[in-house]
Amino acid sequence: MTKVCDQLYHRHRFPAEIIAEAVWLYFRFPLSLRMVEDMLAYKGMIVSHKTIRQWAEKFGRVYANRIRRRTPRLGDKWHLDEVVVSINGKKHWLWRAVDQAGFVLDVLVQSRRNAKAAKRLIRKLLKVQGRAPRVMVTDKLKSYAAANRQIGLTSCDHRQHKGLNNRAENSHQPMRRRERIMKRFKSSRQLQRFVSIHDPIANLHNFPRSTISSPDHRDLRHTAMTAWREIACVTNA
Repeated sequence: MTKVCDQLYHRHRFPAEIIAEAVWLYFRFPLSLRMVEDMLAYKGMIVSHKTIRQWAEKFGRVYANRIRRRTPRLGDKWHLDEVVVSINGKKHWLWRAVDQAGFVLDVLVQSRRNAKAAKRLIRKLLKVQGRAPRVMVTDKLKSYAAANRQIGLTSCDHRQHKGLNNRAENSHQPMRRRERIMKRFKSSRQLQRFVSIHDPIANLHNFPRSTISSPDHRDLRHTAMTAWREIACVTNA
């Protein structure tokens, strides 16, 4: 593990602790790059926002992939939803799937809101999760039912009701906050790259407060931070 960590941060002037903290702040909270720059400067660490952006792109992807490998199989009740995102004056759709506990299963940026786009998301979910859902909850968009028929996914209980899909709709809120902070995303590739890093990190720190007592919540937070330090190869934080 030490050799892998040495290779990860090889030829970087700043130590792993500073890089990991910058990436964690950027993806964990709705902060701009310049805000992270100011927060590090307050602690006496002078890093430009351009360097932080490079760290976020390089190390964020490594951290996210490591989190995915450590993540156990998530829930079998899938909540699917799509939300429009304006990029350079054109409509794109952010398709999102979460389980019954609010953990993000996958996110896909697409230019269409039709059965083909829904089928692409569901096929990706089936491949990554390795099983069909027990229950699928969507809004009343007919594309989901059409995609299920084309794929042959008839074993799950498909519930189409807008009021039942609040969990997926609420999962979009962090992206909406980030969109305002970043003054909109510049391209669909940038958005896909960002959410593919952001959501695994969010999953690592997802503690449903409504079902967890305060002592358990503190234990889970401690466990998440310990896991983060292991993932980022940080010994002291």
